[in-house]
Amino acid sequence: MKKAYFFAVVSIFFWSTMATAAKLLLNSGYNGFGVLWASMLFAGVFLVLVNVFNGKINLIKGYKLKDFLISVLIGLPGIFIYNSLYYLGADILPASQAFIVNYMWPIMSVVFACVILKEKMSFKKGVAIAVSFLGVGIVAGKDIASFNHNTLLGLGYCLLGAVSYGLFTVLNKKFHYDKLVSMMINCLVTLGLTTVINLINGGLFVPSLTEAIGFAWNGIFTVAVPCTAWALALDSGNTAKISNLAYITPFLSLVWSWLILGDKGIINSNSIIGLCVIVSGIFIQLIKFKKHEDKEKI
Repeated sequence: MKKAYFFAVVSIFFWSTMATAAKLLLNSGYNGFGVLWASMLFAGVFLVLVNVFNGKINLIKGYKLKDFLISVLIGLPGIFIYNSLYYLGADILPASQAFIVNYMWPIMSVVFACVILKEKMSFKKGVAIAVSFLGVGIVAGKDIASFNHNTLLGLGYCLLGAVSYGLFTVLNKKFHYDKLVSMMINCLVTLGLTTVINLINGGLFVPSLTEAIGFAWNGIFTVAVPCTAWALALDSGNTAKISNLAYITPFLSLVWSWLILGDKGIINSNSIIGLCVIVSGIFIQLIKFKKHEDKEKI
């Protein structure tokens, strides 16, 4: 279980930079599919090199057509659909708001785990999830309530993205393919799809050096590394316990947005109170871990 927490912490740290990185790239004049294409170019190349270096690229030789199709179907909701929806939402909403609303996905992970993996939904899990999500709502504050038509559209994109990623995390746990190889296939498929979309919409582009660094960070450190680490974390532990830890990410994201995007009003009483509620939800889930009444497999 310690290994699961290590992978989860890696994911949480890098995911926390996603809102800031995405907003900076979207503000550079690129649309969501343009950002996704350039990011997946770096993510795909990175994962190919990693799999070649560690010898896992040879695992593909044993894959049948069925294995490739399953890998693609797993990856579509988690990489292509999720990121497309998130960027569409982030292009409309403030970076912090889009990211916080998007954090319904841990709840969806637990729901899909109960439906697909037949994991038990105990009262303790339900309370912990509800408390942590309440914390996310407090962090969001009045911004979620005072929405207009455009904001509603942005919220819809982010919520659908959350459902999509929740499904992805559970499918990754259900099918036991090598996570690095699967993530490589997922990113390359997304690269192919976004290449076609961008060619239809006006063509590809060559980013500047500064933009290339941003796309590299976005592709490698907000998609390739954390998504792989999260899949490994879920493989090593209980979905509900691990998913609940993800609620730390929105608060860290607020910190990055404050430091890098310069949104000085983003750290406020709502953020502090919300963080305390989020952490209390995590403690509900983890306290007296070894004596958990459900005796869940860890």
